[in-house]
Amino acid sequence: MSAPKQPIQSHILSVLVDNEPGILARVVGMFSGRGYNIESLTVAEVSDAAHLSRITVVTSGPANVIEQIKAQLGRLVPVHRVHDLTVEGPHVARELALIKVAGTGEKRVESLRIADIFRARAVDSTIESFVFELTGTPEKISAFIELMKPLGLVDVSRTGVVAISRGAQAM
Repeated sequence: MSAPKQPIQSHILSVLVDNEPGILARVVGMFSGRGYNIESLTVAEVSDAAHLSRITVVTSGPANVIEQIKAQLGRLVPVHRVHDLTVEGPHVARELALIKVAGTGEKRVESLRIADIFRARAVDSTIESFVFELTGTPEKISAFIELMKPLGLVDVSRTGVVAISRGAQAM
């Protein structure tokens, strides 16, 4: 009899690393070499003086796989800390998207109405199209995109998730 299958869960990992050439390749290589999927990946310098960057990775898998990922990330030499924001407590996670919608007449009016409901901002406008800027949870952005499909969705560019723990503590 086989062990019961663990549920697959999505996790947001925040990884503090030295800001040096090749570190992102090493992190991504660790994922690809072991067959782990990256759903979203963002990286930016967070301390110029200390030469530190934060890599935010959204990945999914059963609990034992997530634990393996965290342990293997922690063993990479330029990695200072690995936090699983999904299990460590309250956090804020956001994504930015630019969504291009082309349409005229009623479809144009409807896209503006929906954009207003979602608090999306028109950052570019022509007679035939809009580019909306939307910030929020990945679920909110996906819902907006789904509503724009029948109204003339042309293109989407998403940043990937950025996240930070709530409260006064630093990473």
